Amino acid sequence: MFRRRRRQDADDRLAEGAERSGEQVEEEGKEETEDAPRRVGLPPAPRPDGPWDISEVDEPGEGRVDLGGLLVPGVEGMELRVEVAGDSIVAATIVLGQSAIQLQAFAAPRSEGLWSEIREEIAAGISKQGGTADPVDGPLGLELRARVPVRLPDGSSGVQLVRFVGCDGPRWFLRGVISGQAAVQPESSEVLEGVFRGTVVVRGDAPMAPRDPIVLRLPEDAQMVADGGTRRRPTGAPGQDAQAQGQGNASRFSGGSLDPFRRGPEITEVR
Repeated sequence: MFRRRRRQDADDRLAEGAERSGEQVEEEGKEETEDAPRRVGLPPAPRPDGPWDISEVDEPGEGRVDLGGLLVPGVEGMELRVEVAGDSIVAATIVLGQSAIQLQAFAAPRSEGLWSEIREEIAAGISKQGGTADPVDGPLGLELRARVPVRLPDGSSGVQLVRFVGCDGPRWFLRGVISGQAAVQPESSEVLEGVFRGTVVVRGDAPMAPRDPIVLRLPEDAQMVADGGTRRRPTGAPGQDAQAQGQGNASRFSGGSLDPFRRGPEITEVR
């Protein structure tokens, strides 16, 4: 009887230990999930308010500037500047007053999104530069609010506040970089956020490797104006012009040039 009782006691202790061990593993799992789970390879998130794929919009050209791979909503008084890498136009920057948003679209896998992975890459890159980038649940979903080291005109060091936003669509990823006043005071960025939501992406059916930029083009009625020359409005499109100027190589996802108010290739909408 004594031996049986000892065996039973041992069995009870063993079962109790296993139960506690299971609870410990469960708690550790909860802590790991609550701390900082690494979420990559997720399917594209729903987009009830945009940005849109070309297949989802009945009249995509209505009220938008046609840049080929992107159809960008027109806003009264905005300046739309295209950015060049080599011989290709790869990004567009909308400047409105003292705020700006840079838009760039990339090819993405059919079954998974890129934004969660790209956020980590952007944050790591900014950290290496000595800046900071914190994830925040903003009006456009999860975004990065960053403090990026910059060189000021007088040669001293400074910090620029930037918001990185992104959206996974069907076989494409759209990244936005909000800077200027709208980054300092996010509550004043409603118009630029509307531009991001209202943008239509034209991915096309041609095979593209994930993360390849979707190439843009100037509107057909835009005219190229020499750097420093007289700005003119193109025939048939009052209020639009273009100014050609090259741009150096820039990081594909980190926002490229973080000085959107510098004169560069541009199309100015006057409405």
